[in-house]
Amino acid sequence: MSGETALDLAAKRLERAVSLLESRLAQSRKAAAEGDLFDEDRSRLAAELDRAKARERELEEAGAQASAALGRAIAEIRTALAAQEEG
Repeated sequence: MSGETALDLAAKRLERAVSLLESRLAQSRKAAAEGDLFDEDRSRLAAELDRAKARERELEEAGAQASAALGRAIAEIRTALAAQEEG
């Protein structure tokens, strides 16, 4: 041996093991934090998608109402023109 006792060698092995454990814990925390960010992004995107779908339904309904009103207006104009041609 190079002047190191069994206790010194055991202490060095323990220090390396603790260092490795701390490193893995740091990596695990980082991965968990990134997962939380992903979950937040996913939640935000889901909420935006829900709002967009609701807006789409509103626009479809408004379009249907406008189409119906336009159809009624066309029918009234045709009726008026037909009455004018007869009279």
